[in-house]
Amino acid sequence: MSPAGTGGPLVVVGDALLDRDVDGQVRRLAPDAPAPVLEDAAPTCRPGGAALAARLAAADGGPVVLVAPLGDDEASERVVALLEPYVTVVRLPLTGALPEKTRFRTGGRTLLRADRGGGRPGAAGVAAEQAISGAGTILVSDYGRGLTADPELRALLARQAARVPLVWDPHPRGASPVPRARLVTPNYAEALAAAGTEAGVADALPTAVAAAQELGSRWTADAVAVTLGERGAVLVQGATAPVVVPAAPVDAADPCGAGDRFAATAAAALRRGALTSEAVTAAVAAATAYLAAGGVSRYGTADEMAMGGSGAPTGTAGTGQAEPSADPQAADAARLAERVRAGGGTVVATGGCFDLLHAGHVSLLQTARSLGDCLIVCLNSDASVRRLKGAGRPLNPAADRAAVLAALGCVDAVAVFAEDTPCAVLDQLRPDIWVKGGDYDGRELPEAARLKTWGGIAVTVPYLSGRSTTRLASAFT
Repeated sequence: MSPAGTGGPLVVVGDALLDRDVDGQVRRLAPDAPAPVLEDAAPTCRPGGAALAARLAAADGGPVVLVAPLGDDEASERVVALLEPYVTVVRLPLTGALPEKTRFRTGGRTLLRADRGGGRPGAAGVAAEQAISGAGTILVSDYGRGLTADPELRALLARQAARVPLVWDPHPRGASPVPRARLVTPNYAEALAAAGTEAGVADALPTAVAAAQELGSRWTADAVAVTLGERGAVLVQGATAPVVVPAAPVDAADPCGAGDRFAATAAAALRRGALTSEAVTAAVAAATAYLAAGGVSRYGTADEMAMGGSGAPTGTAGTGQAEPSADPQAADAARLAERVRAGGGTVVATGGCFDLLHAGHVSLLQTARSLGDCLIVCLNSDASVRRLKGAGRPLNPAADRAAVLAALGCVDAVAVFAEDTPCAVLDQLRPDIWVKGGDYDGRELPEAARLKTWGGIAVTVPYLSGRSTTRLASAFT
C-alpha cells in the first residue's frame, strides 16, 4: 500500500443531513405545562453528517468531493446550496426526504432535539464509482442511514483501500469498515459497543486500548484511533505500543462536529503523505482548536426555510445580515456575528497585524473578549501589512497568523481583510463594540464613525506597555 494518495481529491462518502439550531432565551415556563418557553428564537442551519465532514475538510483547503444520497426535497437542496461554494457534490439517489435534526437551545445548551425525514439511499451507480475511483484519499462518514451497507459500494471502497488511504468514521447503526482501512476513528462509547467491552472502572485508557486492539483485528484495519473527548485520543496499530495523543484543555459546551473535524483532518493529513501517528496528532489539535473557536456554530447560516422561505437578500438595510464574502474565514465570521446577535448577544471585534503574537496582544484579546459574547479578530492581509509596515513584513504569512489567533481560547473567529483599514469587513460584521489598545484614542479611530452608523461604539482598553512586534523583530536582526 502506498503511503499517500494519488493526488486526487479528498472524497467524503456518507450520509448527508440538514442540521438546524433554534436559539432563544428562556425566561419563564408555559402556563399549561412545566415546560420552558423559548422566546426570541433565531433559527440557523448548516450541513450535517457527512456533509459537515466535507465542509470541515474544505475549510483546510484542497479539493473535496462529497458522495452522498440527496433527493429533490427542500432539505436536500438547502444542503447542496450550503456546500456549493466549497465542495463538489456528487448526488446519489435518495428515496424519501433527507433526514433533518433540529436542536432547540438556550444559553448554548440543548433543551430538545426533534428529528424528521427518513429517506433511504438507492444504488450507488456510475457517478459514485467515478468519484471514488479518482480519489486521492477517502473518508467514509457513516451516519447509520444504510449507504455503507450497499454491497457494490463496499466492494468499490475495499478496492480503493488497497490503493489510497481510507479513513472510516463508524456509527453504531452503520456497517463495519471495509478491510484494509488505513484508519478507523470510533469514539470511546462507539468502540466499546462495537467490541462488546465493558467500561473500565478506574481509567478509560486501558479499556480503550483493549477495544481498539479487538476492533483492529476484527476489521483487519491498519490502525484504530479511539477518541476520548477532552483527553485526546489513543492510537493502536497492530502489535506496536499504543500512542496516546493528549488534547489541550478547552472549555466547550457543545461538542457537536468534533468527531467530524477529527476524521476530516486525519484524512487530509494522510492525503498529504503523513504517517498515521502524525495524522492523529494533527486531528487532535484540529478538533481542540475547532471547539475553542466556537465549534459547529461557525458553520451555521440564517435559516430561510424556518422563517417561511422569504428569500430576502442579505446585507440589506434593517436585516442585520451580512453580505456573503469570497473569503471562507470572513464568511464564517459573519455567520457567527449573525448568530450571536440573533440570540441577543454582544459581538466584539478588534483588529491588527498580529505578526509576532506577544503578551500585549494576548492581554488586548482577553480583555476584548470579556466585553461581549464573541470576539472576531480582523486581521490585516500580507499585502496590507507590507503597505503599513514596509518591506520585510509580515514576518509570518496571514494563514499562519490566523491559525495562531484562532487557537486562542478568547478568539472565536478571524476575518482577513486586504484594505488599509478594516472598514469594509466591519460593514460585513457590524460588531457592537470595536476595541483597540490603549495607545489609540477611540475618538480618532477611523472606524469609530463607521460603528455609529449601526449603533456600535469604539473603545480602548489598557495596553500592556513595553511590548512591540517591531521591537521583538529588531532583536533578531
